[in-house]
Amino acid sequence: METKMFCFQCQEAAKGTGCTHKGVCGKDDKTANRMDLLLFVTKGIATVATLLHNAGIESSMKVNHFTTDALFSTITNANFDIESITGRIIKGLKLRNELIAIAKKRDIVLPIIDELIWNGEENSFEGKSQTVGVLREANEDIRSLKELIIYGLKGMAAYVEHAANLGYEEPELYRFIQRALADTLRKDLTAEQLTALVLETGSFGVKAMALLDKAITCSYGNPEITHVNIGVRNNPAILISGHDLKDMEELLAQTEGTGVDVYTHSEMLPANYYPAFKKYKHFVGNYGNAWWKQREEFENFNGPILFTTNCIVPPLEGANYRDRVYTTNSTGFPGWKHIPAREDGKTKD
Repeated sequence: METKMFCFQCQEAAKGTGCTHKGVCGKDDKTANRMDLLLFVTKGIATVATLLHNAGIESSMKVNHFTTDALFSTITNANFDIESITGRIIKGLKLRNELIAIAKKRDIVLPIIDELIWNGEENSFEGKSQTVGVLREANEDIRSLKELIIYGLKGMAAYVEHAANLGYEEPELYRFIQRALADTLRKDLTAEQLTALVLETGSFGVKAMALLDKAITCSYGNPEITHVNIGVRNNPAILISGHDLKDMEELLAQTEGTGVDVYTHSEMLPANYYPAFKKYKHFVGNYGNAWWKQREEFENFNGPILFTTNCIVPPLEGANYRDRVYTTNSTGFPGWKHIPAREDGKTKD
């Protein structure tokens, strides 16, 4: 049987070995392949950015933020919107070419690799995406080590992006993400060297967690043991899921005094524990259960629903909440409204 895709990055992987026709998460093969192409382009960006850094030229925040967003948008249950992923590829190619131009101006020697040479138009994306996936690395052990590094970087990127949204950033984390991503393209690294990089990725993952902890506790206080209300009131309400507490803060501030209540769902449950959010009288509590129950629970919730990050479960055909769901940050789903990033220090709207 023809393999249309290959993805084995999460515990949902078919038969525990990998999804080859459609993701168990709901991701179709074309979107999965398009994500492979986004990672292909991002590895090219990381390669040039690392060489520039080695020459004393630091990456711009535009490069840093693109890298973390590209990684974050390809994690499981975050983004199912192929157009959104395609837009990132187009943006990434432009950014990569800008970095290449800077490198050439400084006489920096660039490796001759496809990730720096390919300049396809959008009509070539589908074909190219089928050639740049996980299985192009033939050695299974080397492949597994490189993918383990990449999945570690994806998790790290999520933490780094959340911290950045709260105004906390550390250049060394961006530098490591880019260096490690670039190293996954190297053909000269042994299994022992890649294992060392896996461990280094874990070490930097701890640093990213520490940064996020600092960002959250400095912004909202230390989480407290809290009795969370799981009942409902009769007011109009918004349901918010995901992990981004900056979005939670802005939603609560914008709805205060409007008569609209706010409930968390699943991943956003921890927001109930932070002192800074307890001052909002219209923050009622938590609605529903785990992320995988959202198809049933969203049907029974009559207000707007906001995903700030994963986990999205694709709705069934005919679901009554399809036109009430919003995404933001690295998330996306075909047909759902997407709230763009903040501009010039302003709040999202």
